[in-house]
Amino acid sequence: MIILDRALEKREQEGRPIRVGLVGAGFMGHSIALQIANYVKGMRLVAISNRTLSKAETAFLGSGVSEMARVENVSQLEESIAKGRPAITNDALLLCQAEGIDVIIEATSDVEFTAQVAHGAINSNKHIVVMNADLDATVGPILNVYANRAGVVMSGTDGDQPGTLMNLYRWVKSIGYRPVLMGNMKGLLDFYRTPDTQKGFAEKYGLTRKMATSFADGTKMSMENALVANATGFGVGTRGMYGPKCKFVNEAKDVFPLEKLLNGPSGIVDYILGAEPGPGVFVLGYDDHPHRKMYMEYNKLGEGPLYVFYTPYHLSAWEVPLTAARIVLFQDAAVSPLGGPVCDVMTVAKRNLKAGEVLDGIGGFDTYGMIDNAEVCRKENLLLMGLSEGCRLRRDISKDRAITCADVELPNNRLIHKLRADQDAHFQAPKAH
Repeated sequence: MIILDRALEKREQEGRPIRVGLVGAGFMGHSIALQIANYVKGMRLVAISNRTLSKAETAFLGSGVSEMARVENVSQLEESIAKGRPAITNDALLLCQAEGIDVIIEATSDVEFTAQVAHGAINSNKHIVVMNADLDATVGPILNVYANRAGVVMSGTDGDQPGTLMNLYRWVKSIGYRPVLMGNMKGLLDFYRTPDTQKGFAEKYGLTRKMATSFADGTKMSMENALVANATGFGVGTRGMYGPKCKFVNEAKDVFPLEKLLNGPSGIVDYILGAEPGPGVFVLGYDDHPHRKMYMEYNKLGEGPLYVFYTPYHLSAWEVPLTAARIVLFQDAAVSPLGGPVCDVMTVAKRNLKAGEVLDGIGGFDTYGMIDNAEVCRKENLLLMGLSEGCRLRRDISKDRAITCADVELPNNRLIHKLRADQDAHFQAPKAH
């Protein structure tokens, strides 16, 4: 959104910067801190929370902030903010509860922890940007209901694939083309990658091994495309998506079943594998008006009526502050569900599993996530990947078999399970007449 730069400059000139509380000081959180502290006018990072407090301190120091206060309660945090002194804490809920913070950016990867932070922010009437696609894909629709009731905005982020895709989708619609496919450009997909195989990659870039694994085994892509599906009403054409190989993104218009794109009730979400220039996202847009076809051919976009629009990069940490600005200044979410879930991500065995084993969740050794239409997941009673961690198997499960809810015992007292139950009840309840 180009108007954001001037809106933020105005806030800077007026001495009314947007005050951000950041939860998480890992690779992504550290990068966000650096960006806000040094490159975003009209915005201040007033507090960082991290369960390991020293990482919060390191994130500030690495951003050029040398003085900060360690706080242990809300009053200490509010006093620090009032004095203009950045604060660090190991209690994320303090950021949700304190006055003087306009928006929370949640930048952790643990689904249960993110659920607690998102729920806490909404209950405290605070806007929140959620970078955890796994949480958003699993219970984003019900959290969005709660946010709307509270008069705040919960949003996915610019710069991640879903936000970049949604910006492109809105632009394609704004110039008069009908989006019929929204896609990810994937360089690698191997369902059987593990934290051991991804160890080197994770260490090189400061990621957790489980996060790196979720990128490679397809779970993260399924989660991200579920967000896009829920934000647009698009489904999938087949379980796991088609995912054809391409050398260049422009080939995308020729490698998907046209009848699925044009004759269904909505478009589809999908991906292409190995295409240049990656890593990015693309939208297939349709229009068959003769004059518009001639214009697009003149501009070297092909003969139509299907056209490829793409963004060849996504810059999560650099762009997430823009999402914070969007929702504070314009109440405009980058990614937000239209209603109930359109797609969900099921849990599939990565290896032969034995009864009694406890599943290690997203990015682990045991399972990978695969997207399907939510109605299918519901009918087959499939265990959602975002709910899988800590589940104990009741029976043996063979490799590549989808795990059902009947196959497992759920862990007790997890907020993520309660939120999903609330979501199912809310969106499946009969409508009043």
